[in-house]
Formats: sequence, structure tokens, C-alpha cells
Amino acid sequence: MQLFYHPKASTLLPEIFFSKEESKHIIKVLRKNIGDILEITNGKGSFFTAEITQANPNKCFAKITEEFPQKPLSYHLHLAVAPTKLNDRFEWFLEKATEIGISEITPIFCERSERKNIKPERFEKIIQSAMKQSLKGFLPILHPAISFKEFVLQQKNNSSKKYIAHCEDTDRKPLKKEIQAKDSIVILIGPEGDFSEKEITYALTNRFVPITLGESRLRTETAAVVACHSVAFLNEN
Repeated sequence: MQLFYHPKASTLLPEIFFSKEESKHIIKVLRKNIGDILEITNGKGSFFTAEITQANPNKCFAKITEEFPQKPLSYHLHLAVAPTKLNDRFEWFLEKATEIGISEITPIFCERSERKNIKPERFEKIIQSAMKQSLKGFLPILHPAISFKEFVLQQKNNSSKKYIAHCEDTDRKPLKKEIQAKDSIVILIGPEGDFSEKEITYALTNRFVPITLGESRLRTETAAVVACHSVAFLNEN
């Protein structure tokens, strides 16, 4: 199954058209033509079948014929992760987390962050591609990058369970023993040099629970994927 993404796809629209990039892929690469059927997701929880009405490689039009609602995740997971020094590692995390199942992602800049700028447009494309590849009907929300302190303050009135994963040799609880199925969860994952003591203290003051993801010392992107998989695995039927 080849899945395409169109954020405005709906049975309420008589006809939709695709971007130039997506149109070229449909017509030039896949050699689709008028009358061919496409499988589409709007990233908001629905799959659609649509029939091509105009096979233009610059602006492909299609008529939606049927809708298939998808079940949302049984849990809500928001990961706040420090961008890695090498962009491809963070992009790998975005791809794998989307494939596994995640609700929201926020890049956070910390005291020890080596990267202070990101390319959100590229990150968004990677998430969209991973959603299509893994045949998911929900597109994870990618929030704008903010500072560690700003993010923690944003979560002050959030009723979700909140955790900070760090490597300091202090009392930390294993994540797998803290979470339960269908929980709404927020997890902070720090940069390569870990969170500073000041940041850890600030998070704890704001009711974040310190956790460990296992005995191994993990890279940022690995820790984020492990946290994502731990939550998803617990929620498997």
C-alpha cells in the first residue's frame, strides 16, 4: 500500500489537489493516470480512497470516494528532546518515534546543548514521510523549539505524568515501573552532555519525576527512542 498525505483531505471536499512535489511523485515516478485510485491520510485520524481526475505532474487532482477512520493511540506521549550535534541523529529519532507511535515532539535547548538551531521544515518532512511509510493515520505534532526552562514552565498546569531522564547518580525510578497503560506522559531527554544539575533541580521543583531508562548510558537519540518504545510496548494489546 502506497500512502499519500494531504492535510485537508475530507469527504466534505469534492476534489483535492496535491503539491507539485507530491504530484510529480504520483504521475512521473509511480506513473499513475486518470481513474487510478490513491490511498490518502489527512494525518488527523482518517484514511481515504481517491480517484485521480487530472493527471498533471505539477498539480494532480483527485476525487475522494471513501473514508476509513483510524483508531488513535491508546496513550498520549510528548517527548521534549535536545537536538543532537549531528542533525542526522535527531532526524533518525524523529523517524523511528513516528513509526513506533508518538503524539507530540518538542525540541528543547539546554545549557549543554551543542546545537542551537534546527530546520523545522525538514523535520516536518521526515515526520510526514515516516507516517506514510508506517501507514499511520495520525501525524505527530512537532512544536517549535524552545528553551528547557520555557518548556518546563509550559507544563506547570499540565495534568500529564511528567518525567526527566538523566544520568546523575541520584535516586531515579525505572520508567517501566512508573508508567501505566493509557497514561498521558511527558518525558524530558537531554543533550549529549546530559542536563545540568541546575536544570535537574529546576525540573524536580516543577514536579518532574527523575527516571532511568536502563543501566546503559545512552545517546540522546537512543534514549528518546527507548523511552518512546517503552511507552508503546506497555500499551500493546
